[in-house]
Amino acid sequence: MATEQQPRESSSGEPLLEDVDYYIENGLYVFTAQYLLKRGYCCQSGCRHCPYGFRIGNAEQNEKGGC
Repeated sequence: MATEQQPRESSSGEPLLEDVDYYIENGLYVFTAQYLLKRGYCCQSGCRHCPYGFRIGNAEQNEKGGC
């Protein structure tokens, strides 16, 4: 049985705050645009709230968006 791990801290070591940095939807952790901006880079994973404009399957838009 797989256990879910709660994100505990950002890559900079700061604690993550539920409903500020992430929220839980259907058992999955979803990062907020605020957290993704604070992180400082696009991971190109197609995050729901990507503030950098990256969208999976939209290479033309991604090239223009700077990701």
